[in-house]
Amino acid sequence: MNGSFVTMESARAGARVLLAMSGGVDSAVSALTLVEAGYRVVGMTMKNYCHGDFDTKVPERSCCSLEAIDDARAVCQRIGIRHMVVSTEELFGREVYHSFLDEYRRGRTPNPCVRCNSIVRFDTLVEWADRMDFDYVATGHYARVFQALSGRRYIARASSSAKDQSYFLSALDPRALDRVLFPLGDREKDEVRAHARDGGLRVADKPDSQDVCFVATKTLREFLDGKVEMTPGEVTTTAGDVVGRHEGLATYTIGQRKGLGIAAGRPQYVVALDTARNTVVLGDDEDLYHRELTCDLVWIDESAARSASPLSAQIRSRHDAQPVSSLSVEGGRACVAFATLQRAMAPGQTIAFYDGDVVVGSGVIAAAGPS
Repeated sequence: MNGSFVTMESARAGARVLLAMSGGVDSAVSALTLVEAGYRVVGMTMKNYCHGDFDTKVPERSCCSLEAIDDARAVCQRIGIRHMVVSTEELFGREVYHSFLDEYRRGRTPNPCVRCNSIVRFDTLVEWADRMDFDYVATGHYARVFQALSGRRYIARASSSAKDQSYFLSALDPRALDRVLFPLGDREKDEVRAHARDGGLRVADKPDSQDVCFVATKTLREFLDGKVEMTPGEVTTTAGDVVGRHEGLATYTIGQRKGLGIAAGRPQYVVALDTARNTVVLGDDEDLYHRELTCDLVWIDESAARSASPLSAQIRSRHDAQPVSSLSVEGGRACVAFATLQRAMAPGQTIAFYDGDVVVGSGVIAAAGPS
């Protein structure tokens, strides 16, 4: 795709920027970078979960904890900018937390961070930017904005392949990108931490948040206990032989090997969750590989889908995007064929489509195998 990356230098100098601040080092250095570049910045922290009506403790390192809000406020005081806190609990609870539980009830593996970014974080940022007359919005994500020759803007990979977060932003509506800035898009993590130390920011060496922000338990099973009804059922082989019992589909995911309680004489993996029969299906590693999948589309650039240019697709966060040999779109569903076999394509996970480094579509995996 022809075009160029949008940089902070290409934005209007001295403009007002509303920056999402999570209390971590990345958003803190984003604030410092913007101020040093001459922008007028206000930091905004979203109360997604920490004060909501939920029945579990929030991890201290979560971006939704009280500690995170205090850290964001302290950084703003150090830099000399205003800090504000906005409640998004109802929206987050409905669209992320309860959606997360619903997906597990359906025997799927959700991706709440993608959903939070597209429905909660950026929508809230833009809404408040409009309300308060800001010129731009910004976050501390490692990603870039690419502007095609047509003028349309897209999310693109960060310069740092190790920290790239474009996959987690793939579901953003491209129409929301006209005034988005990513100050860290061309930075490395070590450089960011060094910048924070030089600026005297107390979060310079704060560990990155890990996993799902609202899961404080050691295991997913512990978290789901009491929130998702667990109906015991059979564990079978791909041939249909019953080899054991399970306590509920919600505690299993495609590709899982540990905790199956089955002695088969060779490694066994969860290869399917049959919700109609309430059955966990086990198989060999080779049973996890498929060349095709179907997905429900969040959005797609149909010109890219029809283009002769080769596309690639990423099917989970820790996965290298792989070449797509064919992509057919009909209504809100797409059928994807990869050039090579792919392992453990889990329904509920996000699939991001790329033209080079540029995100040209996003969907949610519905099923692996031929449609």
